[in-house]
Amino acid sequence: MLFEDIAILDENLDYHEHRWVGVLGDTVDYIGEEPPANPDAYGETYDGAGRLLIPAFYNAHTHAPMTLLRGYAENLPLQAWLEQQVWPYEAKMDGDDNYWATVLAIAEMVRYGTVGFSDMYYFSPERARAVEEAGVKANLCTSPIAFEPKPIQEYTAVYDEMIDGAERINGMADGRIKFDMCIHAEYTNNDVTAKSVFDVAKKYDLPIQVHVAETKLETEECRARHDGKSPIQWLESLGALDQPLVAAHCVWIDDEDIVIMAKHGVTAVHNPASNMKLASGFAPVAKMIAAGVNVALGTDGMASNNNHDMFQDMYLMALLPKGKQLDPTLVTPKQALHAATRAGAIAQRRMDCGQLKVGFKADLAVLDVTGVSWCPTNDMLANIVYAGHGSDVVLTMCDGRVVYRDGVWPTLDVERAKAEVAQRTERIKKELAQ
Repeated sequence: MLFEDIAILDENLDYHEHRWVGVLGDTVDYIGEEPPANPDAYGETYDGAGRLLIPAFYNAHTHAPMTLLRGYAENLPLQAWLEQQVWPYEAKMDGDDNYWATVLAIAEMVRYGTVGFSDMYYFSPERARAVEEAGVKANLCTSPIAFEPKPIQEYTAVYDEMIDGAERINGMADGRIKFDMCIHAEYTNNDVTAKSVFDVAKKYDLPIQVHVAETKLETEECRARHDGKSPIQWLESLGALDQPLVAAHCVWIDDEDIVIMAKHGVTAVHNPASNMKLASGFAPVAKMIAAGVNVALGTDGMASNNNHDMFQDMYLMALLPKGKQLDPTLVTPKQALHAATRAGAIAQRRMDCGQLKVGFKADLAVLDVTGVSWCPTNDMLANIVYAGHGSDVVLTMCDGRVVYRDGVWPTLDVERAKAEVAQRTERIKKELAQ
C-alpha cells in the first residue's frame, strides 16, 4: 500500500504533513516528501487527505479473555474483587470461552489501533489460535497462582502449558506470537515456585511477566513476609531480573526500587485506568521515566478498565501525574505516545516495531483528523493524547496486512464473536448462581 500525501508521526514522534509512505510486504519500505520512483510497486494507493498515519499501539498488559467479565464485579477493591468475584468466575471458564473472548478483545483492540498485546491468562493454545487467525501480535503467558511451596514442575497442568508455550507456541505465526514466562504476583506465589519459574525462563531465554506492587497492602505484606524486601527487591533476590522483566502496575514502588529497575532494564507497564478504577493509587510514572526505566502502557483486563482504547490510557497517563504532583510539566504527550508505541514493542522484544521508520514492520494506524475535536492543529501530539479517541481510527495494519478498515474486520467474524461472548457470559452467571 502507498499512503499518498498524508500527515505522519515520524520515528521520533515528530509531526509532518505531505508525506508518502510505501509498505512492501510486512515492512515500511519508503518515507518521503515526494512520491517514490516506483509507486506501482506498492499496490493500492491510499488517499491521505484528512488523515494522520501513526505507529500502531502495543498494549503491554492485559487479560484478553476477561472481556467476558466486562461490567462484572464493579466498585470493589482489588483483593475482594479478585477473591470473591473474579477467581470464582474464571474457574467456570473453559478453552472455548477463552478463545471467543480473545477474538472479541482483538476486534476491539484493532478497532482502536492496537496490533500487539501482552496477555497474562490461561488456555494458551486457544488464545494463540485467536491471535494467529486475527493476524495480530501477542506475547502470551500463563500465570500460575501457587500457594504451596513446591517447584513449578509439580504443578503439572500449568507447567505443561508453560513448556508447550516455550517449545511450540513461541514463534508461531511467523514470529507474531511469542511466549513469556510468568508468575501472577508475589502475593499469589512463594519463593520455591517463583524461583523454579524464573529458572525455566532462563533455560528458554524468555521474558517474565508479573504483577508488581499494584496495591499498598500487597507491598506492605510483601515486606512483612520477606524481611523488608519490596516486591521488586524480592524478585531481584530470586533472579527474576536476570531475564527481561515486564512489571505490570508498579504503583507502590519507591526510589530504591526505581534504581533497581533502571539498572536491570525492567519494563514498567503503567495501567492508569485500572489503577484508578480499583483505587490502587498513582504510579510514579514521571520518576520512572526520568530514571530511564522503559515505561510502557497497558489497559489491563476489561473487568478493571472496561475497554481496550489506548487513547484513554494515554490521556490518563499524561494527566494524572500533573494533578497528583501539582506540576503541569510532568509526562508530555510525546512521552505518553512513546509508552503506547515504541516502549510497548520493546517490552515485547519486538525491536523492529513501534516506530514509523524505513525497515521497520508496517504496524500502522490511520486516524481521521477531520472531526471537530481535531481543529485547530496548534499541537498535533496534544490533539492525539488529549482530544483523540479510538473511534478516530479508520485503518489498522499489522505486518503490512489490513486488520481493520472503515468498520470492517477482514480477518474476524465480529458478529459471531459478540454472540458467542454474550451467550457464554450468561451461562457462567447461571452456573455461579446455582
